[in-house]
Amino acid sequence: LRARPGMKAVLTAGVLVTTLWHLKHFLTPSEVSREASKHAEPLLVLVWEWPSKQVPNISGDVCRKLYGITGCWLTMERQLLGQADVVVFPHTRLQPGRDKLPKERPPQQNWVWVSLESPSNTKGLSRWNQTFNWVMTYRRDSDIFMPYGKLVPNQSATVNIPAKTNLVSWVISNYQRTQERARVYRNLSRHLHVNIYGRANKKPLCKDCLLATTSKSKFYLAFENSIHQDYITEKLWRNSLMAGTVPIVLGPPRANYEQFIPADSFIHVDDFASPAELASFLRTMSASRYRQFFAWQRGHSVKLYSDWAERLCTICSAYPSLRRGRLYPDLRTWFGS
Repeated sequence: LRARPGMKAVLTAGVLVTTLWHLKHFLTPSEVSREASKHAEPLLVLVWEWPSKQVPNISGDVCRKLYGITGCWLTMERQLLGQADVVVFPHTRLQPGRDKLPKERPPQQNWVWVSLESPSNTKGLSRWNQTFNWVMTYRRDSDIFMPYGKLVPNQSATVNIPAKTNLVSWVISNYQRTQERARVYRNLSRHLHVNIYGRANKKPLCKDCLLATTSKSKFYLAFENSIHQDYITEKLWRNSLMAGTVPIVLGPPRANYEQFIPADSFIHVDDFASPAELASFLRTMSASRYRQFFAWQRGHSVKLYSDWAERLCTICSAYPSLRRGRLYPDLRTWFGS
């Protein structure tokens, strides 16, 4: 029998009531409200302080227009604190005292601690126990993973190796003799010449000059300033892989790098018993062996994350799957682990 129009309305209403009843019993009232309104209202992300000194124009729907992330609005208007779903606090901009933070946190609002620095270069974390719901860092076990870069599939990619005029280069601005990277460099430089650029050698490179310079080297010293889990920075992604040179890495163990890039796309200093052995390997490498390091280019290209607006928009993409209702009891212990 065909249902009459009035009967259809009754059936439709019945289905709706049943659905809402199930939602009510499986979700909290705030979550029911969120489910009902999430398609009507975008997620509001309040950035308490912009992570970098240069603050871009984030008015309008920048997440959708620039990055294709819908239902996400960034703002720096603090008067919207009471309406914000998420509040972002970059560590580099946090003031020492809690008095600089909002006095109250509205129910269901989540606070995010953001940092791209390594634990060795991050101070004052013990001040922020029981403060943040989520962390957003370069570590893969962060609530919101924020890498410096990644390889993305690109079926049209072809192997492109720029012309080479020298063997090894290194761009370094903050040279400290006590760092592990300085020690390894000194030992390696006894066996081969390294072309050094950057403020540390009084040869600073302009923004557009960096890749053009490092691309002329067969190998690049992608040495991190400190060694920590997942701490793999633009030294690998931009200065080396994007430039079309082979990275010689100093950082976490090889196995950690292989979670980000293919095993045959880089050289790890730990692969060799001595700097002399590494130097010999670099000097005597055949052209065919060298080309093998670029096999990753056949199906991939480098995606570099350097735009803070893009990074912050990704909070909205991660939001539905993030855990609710917990605080990091000891941020210093977690980050230092």
